[in-house]
Amino acid sequence: MRAGPYRFFIWSHEPPEPAHIHVESGDGHAKFWLDPVSLAEAEGYNPREVARIRRIVVANRSELRERWRDIFGH
Repeated sequence: MRAGPYRFFIWSHEPPEPAHIHVESGDGHAKFWLDPVSLAEAEGYNPREVARIRRIVVANRSELRERWRDIFGH
């Protein structure tokens, strides 16, 4: 998924972890848990960008969660 400069994706080869989404743009990257939506880690983003990305994740959480289930089945 893309939103503005951000690319949202799921790594299908990750070890078992709770549902989460990765985000990249420019020199930044972040990881957000989906249940509930919360920041797991971020590098290269200022607090304003993290807040903007979080709003995008919240707005698209259902779709992101569905894609997680498609890949991992839970």
